[in-house]
Amino acid sequence: MQSLNEALGALNDKLEQALELQRTTSDDLRNVLYSTDVATLFLDTAFNIRFFTPATRSLFSVIPGDVGRPLADLSSLSDDDALMSDAIKVLETLTPIEKEINARTGAWYIRRILPYRTSDNGVDGIVITFVDITERRRVADALEVAERRAQSANTAKSRFLAAASHDLRQPLQTLVLLQARLANTVEGERAQKLVVRLDDTLGSMSGMLNALLDINQIEAGTVRAEMVDFPVDDLFDQMRDDFTYHAQAQGLSLRVVSSGLSVHSDPRLLEQMIRNLLSNALKYTRTGKVLLGCRRRGSVTRIEVWDTGVGIRNSELEAIFDEYHQLDNAPRERSRGLGLGLSIVQRLGTLLGHPVHARSLQDVGSVFSIEVTIGHDALRPRVEPPQHVTMSSKPDGANARGMVLIVEDDHAIRELLGQSLTDDGYKVAAAPDGFTALELTAAGKPQPDLILADYNLPKGLNGLRLIARLRKGFRREVPAIILTGDISTDTLREIDTERCVHLNKPVKIKELSRVIEHLLSVSQLSAQALAPNLPNAASIPQSPVIFVVDDDANVREAIRGVLEDDGQTVEDFPSCEAFLEAYSPDREACLLIDAYLPGMSGLELLKRLGGAGGRRLPAIMITGDSDVPMAVQAMKAGALDFIEKPIGSADLLASVALALETGRDSRRLVAWQESAATQLMGLTPRQRQVMEMVLTGSPSKKIALELGISQRTVENHRATIMKKTGAKSLPALARLAITALANGGVPSKGTGDSPVKSR
Repeated sequence: MQSLNEALGALNDKLEQALELQRTTSDDLRNVLYSTDVATLFLDTAFNIRFFTPATRSLFSVIPGDVGRPLADLSSLSDDDALMSDAIKVLETLTPIEKEINARTGAWYIRRILPYRTSDNGVDGIVITFVDITERRRVADALEVAERRAQSANTAKSRFLAAASHDLRQPLQTLVLLQARLANTVEGERAQKLVVRLDDTLGSMSGMLNALLDINQIEAGTVRAEMVDFPVDDLFDQMRDDFTYHAQAQGLSLRVVSSGLSVHSDPRLLEQMIRNLLSNALKYTRTGKVLLGCRRRGSVTRIEVWDTGVGIRNSELEAIFDEYHQLDNAPRERSRGLGLGLSIVQRLGTLLGHPVHARSLQDVGSVFSIEVTIGHDALRPRVEPPQHVTMSSKPDGANARGMVLIVEDDHAIRELLGQSLTDDGYKVAAAPDGFTALELTAAGKPQPDLILADYNLPKGLNGLRLIARLRKGFRREVPAIILTGDISTDTLREIDTERCVHLNKPVKIKELSRVIEHLLSVSQLSAQALAPNLPNAASIPQSPVIFVVDDDANVREAIRGVLEDDGQTVEDFPSCEAFLEAYSPDREACLLIDAYLPGMSGLELLKRLGGAGGRRLPAIMITGDSDVPMAVQAMKAGALDFIEKPIGSADLLASVALALETGRDSRRLVAWQESAATQLMGLTPRQRQVMEMVLTGSPSKKIALELGISQRTVENHRATIMKKTGAKSLPALARLAITALANGGVPSKGTGDSPVKSR
């Protein structure tokens, strides 16, 4: 007994120690939970409250006596109707749920519900925590407001630049043209010097506006890179030609080191980057030289521009790429630009994936470099263009100059452009707006060889739409130039999608003449290359016209767009009556007609055209319903094809091409009919019977009753018919059967009768 008492005493001591440890641990956990500002609820599996932290009172009206009560009894101080349903879901799926909730006090919380796991990894309830994120939400909301304000300010800036640019470029364009004419007329050294100074001033103004335009174009997202492999010497030679005179005028030496490398980049945008760097080097170099060359480093080459200029302090090397930042130009001398050149270089470098670097020593000089990937044919030899396609040479002979149509609403600019181009030997026609230009070209006057149009024109027809209408009327791709001072985002994006040369006002007459000469030379060479293969103009047949008859204007417009993009000529009508009033059967054509139309229906029109005698107009029936009897009736009435809405562009173009081809060559139609008949030859007599009844619109149940077979057998026959014929739909099967019928019926195995024909 004494030994047992000693053992019990020892065990009791251990139990007391364990109990004391548990009390200490419990007190520690309680102190930790009570010291936290995270509202926490512990619930058992019946969703009764087991424990809560004091911070929970900020979200629930809860007191210590509520322990053991259901969660549903608590009154919530937040808009959290999904709390109970989320708690049930977590206990069922054991997957945590997290949501943001808003308390009635205005505070915001992240509410998390997690399974309450025991030491043996069992689940004994759930834990709900509420983390206060009010301050985080306030900061996020403030940032969002600031971002919206910044975007609004940026949009307002772009609108202002666009409006100011357009309004300033109009008079500036007039001044540039006047200066060019003045330079050709004044005499005397003093007057010539004044003209040169005027040219320098106008050049500075134009450069500032063009820099603003470049920035706006990049921000608008209208600058797109077209990456190709090309010899870097092509750009170097151009830079040598363009900058040698400027360097000599400043008493500087410009050296361009040739390279045999090819690079992978956009030639136009890379040229602009190099041009800006060279211009900047010449601007800040008073004595010495400027060097352009490149160094190969593995798979990249560094195009470098060296100068012996004033140099840049290390503290300003990063800032020089900021907009409007200029070195040592506190008075903002206009001859030194706006400080946008290097910003444009860096933005274009980011667009092209060409890192831009700069290093410099003050009063020694600077080096700017562009890292460009080397092309696949790194040392590809240069190929000189053949002499007969050199675009820089002037056209010879009286026929080299063509007619230019000028469309410009500003009277002074229109007159000066006309006079300048006339002096250069071009014939000129001028109009103040698009509709007057359309009247001029429709009045039987010679068609222009080139169109020069302002973008913003009065009376609702802008320059791009005018060019599109003129090209459509002339049935040829007339070279065109859009001359504009509008740099708005929408305008730049619209011009970017069209096949026109885009020039910004103000443009010098020499530059404009060079572009016109180039476009006309290309146009003449293209015409000469095609001439041996073209028949005489009198023998060229008219292109076929596609007639679209549909009462839905949106459908007509969509079909017209698909066909015109394919190069087709389209005329559309809202009704059969309107079509018949305009229709003339003496031209190759194809008819796309809706089945259901107000007034005269599509079927009635087909029957009327079929009974009119003469050559049948190839027709395609269109409907929004999978109406098989309608398909049969349409094709019996003369429709060559039957297609359902929505119409895929590929299916539409294929159907139109087939209709035009069979209309030109009856042998193609016969071959098509024979092919259709062959596709049906594999059907058994029973399958032909089922097919005929299906095409009359009979349901499977009725077919089964009439033929005395089960409905399941009918369904099996239908599936076999679709598989053997390759038809993807019932209208397609109807097209096949009626086409075969037009060839004299479907040959049957071992008999001369045709079930399709007999019915």
